Amino acid sequence: MLGSVQNHRHDQTTVSIDELVPQDHFLRTVDALIDFSFIERITMPYYCPDNGRPSIAPVTLFKMLFLGYLYGIRSERQLEKEIQANIAYRWFLGYSLVDRVPDHSTISFNRKGRFEETSVFEEIFDETVRQAQAEGFVSGRVLLSDSTHVKANANKNKFLRIAKTQKVVRYMGELEQAVQQDRAAHGKKPLKPKITRPTLHKKVSLTRVSLTDPDSGFMMRDHKPQGFFYLDHRTVDAKYNFITDTFITPGNVHDTDPYLERLKHQTKKFSFPVEAVALDAGYFTGHICMTLLKAGIFAVMGYRRFKSRTTWLPKSQFTYVESLDAYACPMGCKLTYATTDRSGYRHYKSQRQDCINCPLRSDCFSANATQRTITRHIWESYKKQVRINTNTVSGKKLYRLRSQTIERSFADAKELHSFRYARRRGHPSVQEQAYLTAATQNIKKMALLLSKRA
Repeated sequence: MLGSVQNHRHDQTTVSIDELVPQDHFLRTVDALIDFSFIERITMPYYCPDNGRPSIAPVTLFKMLFLGYLYGIRSERQLEKEIQANIAYRWFLGYSLVDRVPDHSTISFNRKGRFEETSVFEEIFDETVRQAQAEGFVSGRVLLSDSTHVKANANKNKFLRIAKTQKVVRYMGELEQAVQQDRAAHGKKPLKPKITRPTLHKKVSLTRVSLTDPDSGFMMRDHKPQGFFYLDHRTVDAKYNFITDTFITPGNVHDTDPYLERLKHQTKKFSFPVEAVALDAGYFTGHICMTLLKAGIFAVMGYRRFKSRTTWLPKSQFTYVESLDAYACPMGCKLTYATTDRSGYRHYKSQRQDCINCPLRSDCFSANATQRTITRHIWESYKKQVRINTNTVSGKKLYRLRSQTIERSFADAKELHSFRYARRRGHPSVQEQAYLTAATQNIKKMALLLSKRA
């Protein structure tokens, strides 16, 4: 029998909004298990205590933001419409079926006016980490870091070309000191301070600056899209994959630049007893390896095999003898130490008389040269130790863990929480988006784990 269409749209019934929300709805779990009272404590200094009209409760305001990030609602106008129509959203905010939902401009005013250029969003994210730490979900013993690109709200074809500013290496002072110590240990004179003389015919390197969002950076990486992007440098804890740090830089900043500072930042803030870290090949530099190993941290990293730019006998065919501080060539001849340059590379050179009648002479170096030179960085031994760590059983297991932790964290952020694109322009706005996205992911994970424990 064919049923007839029913229309009860205008029927009036007495019902509580609590009866309409399913008992197994995820927002019920979040509301029951997550303590949001810290929001009021963090935001209290930004409200007048005894003057003006009562505002929307800060907890309600940030719950609205969390709804937008939790369900991937990118627009605040759309968020207002979704809350008006969605009973579960109203229940989560404490509104009845007839209560007026705050206007989208209220969210914008507080975000852009009251909380702009403050540490509110960072403090809220930090509090989610501390709550997870208090519940035993974050140990801080094993940390995994990586970066992902976030597309800037900018047209890649609208830009200016300007001269690149000279990059200042953060650890240059540390490197110079290590070079002078290495030269002294080998009986060489200390290097004189470098004098930079201006040249008239030096070619100026240019970079692209977006006219729409100047804070973003033009990214050009292998197997990555080209355009204006930001990079989210993120760290997660290996125990339950909670995000412990998120830091935004322009898309043309290398992964290694902020890593050590951010590791130090979160270690100090949360008192993490860091024992091991897992990183991809982009972090495999002498300075990072040296710093981590000196701190007593077990480091594992990926390794790239770069193709040789020349056809000469590769460096891998030469064996470094640590006890002699020298290299042995494939024919058994010795390459002895010659000097250490400003960049931290030791130069090892062969004896001319050994190379004259060598059968590999034509394959070893050019006809204009008289001897073969091999370079080795003063921090190369630390890189070698990291390679050894990576090849151990525990090292391989730790490195494989990246696909289940940091990579999955990025995937969830982009697929489920609209972190593939920057919602607004400017570095502060994208950093705010990163903090709220990471806080939302931590809240969701904590609610799920606490519900399983209960």
